[in-house]
Amino acid sequence: MSPSPDDLAAATAREFAHRLSDRWQAQLGHDLLGVYLLGSLAHGGFSRRYSDIDVAVITEHGLTPGAHDGLKEDAAALSADLGPKVSIFWTDRQFALGRFPPLDRADYLDHAMPLCERERIAPPRPSLEEIRGYLAGTPFTNWIHSAEAFAGSDALAVADRKAYLRALLYPARFVASFMTGKMISNDDAVARLIEFCPSGLDADLIVHALDCRRAAADPDALFPARTQLPGQIAALERFVVETVADWR
Repeated sequence: MSPSPDDLAAATAREFAHRLSDRWQAQLGHDLLGVYLLGSLAHGGFSRRYSDIDVAVITEHGLTPGAHDGLKEDAAALSADLGPKVSIFWTDRQFALGRFPPLDRADYLDHAMPLCERERIAPPRPSLEEIRGYLAGTPFTNWIHSAEAFAGSDALAVADRKAYLRALLYPARFVASFMTGKMISNDDAVARLIEFCPSGLDADLIVHALDCRRAAADPDALFPARTQLPGQIAALERFVVETVADWR
């Protein structure tokens, strides 16, 4: 069987990430402990159009703002197409600094693919309670604001297509991670949602969004469904309240 377009794109992205890690080693020197792929390039489900290139950078002392900017500049210089897709998760040896939320720490522990490694650092696994607290905080609030903004929009701008598709898919990823404490791909999260769908959540809409993502298509045909987003918000809010109450 020949590789799919997404498989070919993932292979290209991984090769780019390996070349990028070589540059970062030269820039960070002995302070660098390891560079790793996270996200869909590590746990599967990479989309040639919609996926970011998630990279973890672990150093002895973290990154200064200047060093972080330098890594981003290296990515952009190496590829005008792939460089802007790079999303950097970074921290120090103690996992005490930087940008490395609990769910991404779980992804690192479960799926990280080394690009270079001087020493493997293993932080404590975040508890389910910690991950649920994180998910129900800023990420959930940000999704609600995004979903409400799209629900009230009259048109879908080209620049907002990726964000809109993510807003449609987010409930599946949220429910899967909230229940398991793990980072789960869009494909697996939607498959889980078909088996267990919280009351009031429109799973069919999410399945259509996944089909769009798999086809690397524009989500414009799904834009009329923005009117369903307030209902998706209400369903997830109920799910969080009921799940936490049952768990406690």
